Amino acid sequence: MPSSVPSRRRFMALLGLGGAAAALSACSGASAQAKAYPVTRSEADWRKRLSAQQFAVLRQEATERPFSSPLDKEKRKGLFACAGCGNALYASRTKFDSGTGWPSFWASIPGAVGTRIDRKLIYPRTEVHCADCGGHLGHIFDDGPPPTGKRHCINGVALAFRPA
Repeated sequence: MPSSVPSRRRFMALLGLGGAAAALSACSGASAQAKAYPVTRSEADWRKRLSAQQFAVLRQEATERPFSSPLDKEKRKGLFACAGCGNALYASRTKFDSGTGWPSFWASIPGAVGTRIDRKLIYPRTEVHCADCGGHLGHIFDDGPPPTGKRHCINGVALAFRPA
């Protein structure tokens, strides 16, 4: 794992650049939603169903502030589902504390998420979205723990926790 990746991640989290990334992301629109998904709703319906922050993250690809989600510290057994459509995304057994301020997982439930390349910032990242509704969840990085070495860095506001 490159030593610059964790320090860059911590630097962004410490400076609160999640908000700056959100502003940049919001300006670009939500291209992941251009694909047809099993769960589709009008923009007006999404706005009625979601809080303003959930809408910004899930439908406009914004980023919540680091350390702002209570789900970052959630340790109970259960499932983390899409806050937009209820699709089960991550099992609690794959959650770990990355120290970044966002809920992190080393793997998703098979078939639950989709990915694409996000080129909105200086370097390309792997964006992750709900496979059922296309809602933006966060990004995947190559600095996670075994067995996958991946870190799914997920906006807590995009998730709903279902205790076991």
